[in-house]
Amino acid sequence: MEIIQAPAGCFDLLHQKPFHSPSISIRNRISSLSLTSINNTSPLSLNNSRKLLTASCSLLDDALSVQTFEVDPMLDIKKKAMVVSPGLKGTSIYLVGINSTMKSRLGNLLAEALRYYYFDSDNLVMEAAGGEAAVKQLLDMDKVGLRESETEVLRQLSSMGRLVVSAGDGAVQTSTNLSLLRHGISIWVDVPLDLVAKEIVEGGVRLFGSDISPTASHSEVLSRLSMLYKQMQEGYAIADVTISLQKVAGGLGYEDVESVSAEDMGMEVLTEIEKLIRVKKMMEDAARPF
Repeated sequence: MEIIQAPAGCFDLLHQKPFHSPSISIRNRISSLSLTSINNTSPLSLNNSRKLLTASCSLLDDALSVQTFEVDPMLDIKKKAMVVSPGLKGTSIYLVGINSTMKSRLGNLLAEALRYYYFDSDNLVMEAAGGEAAVKQLLDMDKVGLRESETEVLRQLSSMGRLVVSAGDGAVQTSTNLSLLRHGISIWVDVPLDLVAKEIVEGGVRLFGSDISPTASHSEVLSRLSMLYKQMQEGYAIADVTISLQKVAGGLGYEDVESVSAEDMGMEVLTEIEKLIRVKKMMEDAARPF
């Protein structure tokens, strides 16, 4: 009788508690082998058993390595934020552009990476007005009052720092509101209108301050969005930086814009902010007397 010794480290792994992963089938296969003895076997079959056991343990080791190795999808964003943050010095960031899922996700992601607070200005206006029904009433009967509420919300937000603000369309409709955005860095999040229309129709999303109905057809919603876009485009274009979903997709080699993640957009935003900070520093250095 000859004892087959399991390769170093494998025996302990075999006696760990089972875990839920694709490697469980590998564990079952290995458990069917006898680790104590093999009787009446030829040297050739014994050698093959050793090779099978060694190979199986190697597979188990690899499977366990995959199971325990997790990558934080925010890791690169957080690293970039650590580089950008000192130069940012707590300056707030305002995201403008037609509201979309990407805009909201991007705002939350940037706030988390930079350790800022996140606010949606439309939600704040809605709370101040007394709810969605009250906003609709203002939209129908007192648009001036609604715009004044938007200005007041922006004024209060602009007096604070370390904020990421998802700004509604009211932020780019008056010179007063545009001047309030100058208290921070403004980013135009340019999302294809077709994608926004899809979110409205399929997700039942209702744009704040707009009478675009989510029950309308995709073509009708897209047509209304195009009209809204033309009205707002000049205000959007005043932003310090434009981040286009289509350009990011092209730069990353994605065939579909929906493949672009909030992390992809976040990295692009932080890269552009880093450029702004660098230019500002160069201008400040150039203005210093010899």
